Parts: sequence; structure tokens; C-alpha cells
Amino acid sequence: MTLIRPTRRGFIQAAGFGAASVALGAPGLGRAQSYPDRPINVTIPTGEGGGADRDSRVFASVWTKYLGADLEYGYYPGAAGQVGYEFYMQRDKDAYNLIFANLGPEVIMLELQDTGIVIGEDIVYIQQISSEPMAVFSSGRSPITSLQQLVDEGKKRPVTVAVSRLPHPGSIGMLALAEATGANFVLVPYGGGNPSAMAAITMETDCCVLPMANPIALIDQVNILGVFAGANPAPAESKGAPTVNGALGTSIPNFDSSRAWGIHKEAYDAFPDRVAHLKQIMNEAVNDPAYAEAVKGAGLPTTFIDVGGEDVAMATAAATKELAAKYKTLLSGA
Repeated sequence: MTLIRPTRRGFIQAAGFGAASVALGAPGLGRAQSYPDRPINVTIPTGEGGGADRDSRVFASVWTKYLGADLEYGYYPGAAGQVGYEFYMQRDKDAYNLIFANLGPEVIMLELQDTGIVIGEDIVYIQQISSEPMAVFSSGRSPITSLQQLVDEGKKRPVTVAVSRLPHPGSIGMLALAEATGANFVLVPYGGGNPSAMAAITMETDCCVLPMANPIALIDQVNILGVFAGANPAPAESKGAPTVNGALGTSIPNFDSSRAWGIHKEAYDAFPDRVAHLKQIMNEAVNDPAYAEAVKGAGLPTTFIDVGGEDVAMATAAATKELAAKYKTLLSGA
């Protein structure tokens, strides 16, 4: 059984943002080799308690029994993830520092913002663990209970849409929907999934668009109006929510995002044995039946588990980069 023992202390300050650290894992569980012989730091480019934090902890609850070391988490929200990535690039390139990425919004951010950080040259994503489509939802108390109603309302007045950050697949999806239907959607960034969802639930905004796991976790408080996918991957958990194209007869592309672990390219090149070990035990953990049980225990559909090694994760990043370039004008206009 994996032991989880939270601790709190001050974390390094970066770009004016604070961070909290949380130690996870059981440091004495039969290491097969000397690496790792101390805690591994994990940078999350969003706030504590958000979707990335949740998903990384679900994975860590299984992975740490293979890793045999603690994980110390630091949270660096800001500038659509740029603050976290810039902080990560300052950390030692020794394979004791990893980044847990939400590939959709973060690759889009790196493509649109002048960060100087290049995927493949500065960071390599070595393990993909999940993928999910974007979903638009309203409060369970809202008079807007269908996607058609949302579009109709958007033709009468500006409809506000809470988003976790502007460079995001969900943002692109709503802008593409506005372009296809003539509705007027105004994107309002809230700096994270939790505050974005709460803005919709409290009806501070008309609706919200986030990765589908978020409204599923809040299904008793929201109406999922549409899913940006060819087919709803979790119909039971989403109360049979329709796809956007199915509800409106549009031809909007699928918009989704994947979670993946990344590492500095310098560490990738300098410590191939360490990287190979990380890849091996990450793959073992994500394929462990205990991981699927942990996902279910978090109230998430196991259909979102989407396992892939470096080749899959980097291909996902490349496809997202193309998506960002294709919709750059829409995002810039927003």
C-alpha cells in the first residue's frame, strides 16, 4: 500500500508567485537502484487543487510504489502557464525535476506567447497518462439547458464563457462555435479550472468550458451542454450529453487535451539511464490495475486513461502545436 504523507513548507519563490510543496510516497519501498535517492520535484504550471493537481496525485498514488521516493510539488499559476514553465527551466537539469503538463493549453501557450521555450529542444514529454475532450456546461440552476439555447442566447447578447486560460483547446472550441453559428461568446479567464467552474455554477458567467472530467466531477451541479468530440466518451457519467456537432449539425473539429510528464532535454541527454528508469516505472504504474481503480476512486471515468510513451506524448504535443497555429487568429482576436 502506498503511503501518502503530506507536509507543508515554504517553496522557492518565482516571478512573484508563491508555491506550496507536498511530499508524497514511501521512501523505503525497495528501490531497484540508487536513482532516485532523494525526493523528486514536480512543477505544476497551475494552481493547487486544480485538475492537474488532482490527476498527478491520482497517478502518484500508484507510481510512488514503483519510484520509491517522495514527490515534492510546487504550483506556479500565471500567464496561462508561462510562469510555471519559466520556473521549471530554472531548475537543475538532473532528472530530479519533472513537470506535469496539460498538453492542450500549455503547448498552445508556448506556441502563442514569447517564452523562448521549445518543445523537443528544452522539454521532452516522456509519458502520457490521460486524454479527454473539452465540454461546455452551465449551472444546474441556469435557464440555459441545451447547446441550442446557448447559441440562441448568444445571437441576442454577448454570452460570457468562463475559461481557465485564454490559450486553451476549450477557448478555441468556443471561438470556433461562435464562428460557425454567429453567436457572440465572450471568454473570461479565471486562472484555473476550479474558479472557472465555480463562475458558471454561481451564474457569474453564463457557462464554462473545461476538460470533460471537471463537469463530470460536478455533475449534480451542472448541465453539460455539449462535448467537443466525435462521440461522447463517457455518456453515463455525463447524463448522455450530446456532442457539439450532433446537437447543432456543425462540422467543428474535436478539441481535447492530454496529461503528460515532461523532463528537461538537458537531463534527457545527460542522464539516459535515469530517464529510461522513469519511463519504465511510469509505464508500469499507468498500466497497473491499481491506477484504474485510483481513477475511479477520484470519480473520473477510466475511459479517459490514454496511455502512451514518449512517441505518443510528443506526437500529441506536435498535433496541438498545429492546432494553435491554425486558430492563432481567433485566439489573438479574443
